[in-house]
Amino acid sequence: MSEPTGAARRRGPFEVGDQVQLTDPKGRHHTFTLEAGKNFHTHKGSFPHDELIGAPEGTVVRTTGNTAYLALRPLLPDYVLSMPRGAAVVYPKDAGQILSMADIFPGARVVEAGVGSGALSCYLLRAVGDEGMVHSYERRADFADIATKNVRRYFGGDHPAWQLTVGDLQDNLSDTEVDRVILDMLAPWECLEAVSKALVPGGMVCAYVATTTQMARTVEALREHGTFNEPTAWETMVRTWHVEGLAVRPDHRMIGHTGFLLTARRLADGVEPPLRRRRPSKGAYGEDYSGPGATAVPGNGAV
Repeated sequence: MSEPTGAARRRGPFEVGDQVQLTDPKGRHHTFTLEAGKNFHTHKGSFPHDELIGAPEGTVVRTTGNTAYLALRPLLPDYVLSMPRGAAVVYPKDAGQILSMADIFPGARVVEAGVGSGALSCYLLRAVGDEGMVHSYERRADFADIATKNVRRYFGGDHPAWQLTVGDLQDNLSDTEVDRVILDMLAPWECLEAVSKALVPGGMVCAYVATTTQMARTVEALREHGTFNEPTAWETMVRTWHVEGLAVRPDHRMIGHTGFLLTARRLADGVEPPLRRRRPSKGAYGEDYSGPGATAVPGNGAV
């Protein structure tokens, strides 16, 4: 049985064309592509690429300045943070949440909008495998070109499960029987009608938004649409720790807010979502509220 796309590039000795991540004594990373006959240069000296070609991962090389570097293949989180960007990438902490909380499974049929620089596309393609489908939509052709190069570079060529369309999702979405839809865009609420038609009953929509106003409007739009269950919204933050003997403390820097995630499940056709039993807090919908469902809010002209 043949290996999944890209798997052969993740193990074995270093080969020409492999990505290598060097770590210096201070923990700083340098990533480059192995080429026969080339040299790697830093302000700490240089060494020939040929010294790594054929060597196992975990090899330590020394520059002409006698500085030691640990050589490993970059992990996917390392790759997406160092790859060329057209748009901001989905951070690894959020990509991991999307894969887990949106339940991206092998063989899943996934629609993604927009593709940005291709970071999330790489995560989705690894999760669905060669037998799944990831159809990415990106309205900007220049971002699509960058994403295509990044995905090909990571997998070593075209991935059989990936399709990329340049254009707006709501105008071009033709996929049916979709299991998951991931919306990384400015106004995900504009796509809900198209998304609802594409999703199978029980399928999931997951939106990644940057601001509280986007989050609130998306949640209210999901509630108002009537074909989704009660949405869930959250964010994650990552804090590393310094561990050195008895000096055990949180690091001074952390990865805080990057974005909000929202998920909701597609109901069966003709089914109305159950009424929410939780009452909104007093003042949650003020007199000046004009968002989704405003006319149904007591005090805003409701009958």
